Amino acid sequence: IIEECEGTAKIQVHMASSLPLPSDRECFRPRIDLIVFVLSLHSKYSLKTVELSLPHVDASFFLGKVCFLVTGARNEQNNGVHLDTVKKMAATYHSPLLFADLEVKCFRVSMAQRLIRILQICAGHVPGLSALNLLSMMKGSLDLSEQECD
Repeated sequence: IIEECEGTAKIQVHMASSLPLPSDRECFRPRIDLIVFVLSLHSKYSLKTVELSLPHVDASFFLGKVCFLVTGARNEQNNGVHLDTVKKMAATYHSPLLFADLEVKCFRVSMAQRLIRILQICAGHVPGLSALNLLSMMKGSLDLSEQECD
């Protein structure tokens, strides 16, 4: 998926289980254009990890370069985390809230493509769009995603 969407810019994905990132390799770290916090509604540990990581993100990143990806919204009976808690977190940080069922391949592929498009905007590779107007641009689709999961 990344290779199909890369175009002229090289996409590098770095995963971390929590923040802050280790400082020993900071001089080798590429620029960070987008941070995606993945939360499972089935895990209170997932929520706690994100909550503890948020203070380590520079405030300027919350201007369109951070989003929350929520999994497990379709199966509410097993949720250890209330969806309202995650919605409030996204609203507090003025960051998009995306929903995906990562267990189903077509949904996983669709979300990967959507995240790559968001990344391209955040990195400045889409003329006329920037990370600053990302949230307002996504507002309509966020409302639809929320309705699908309710």
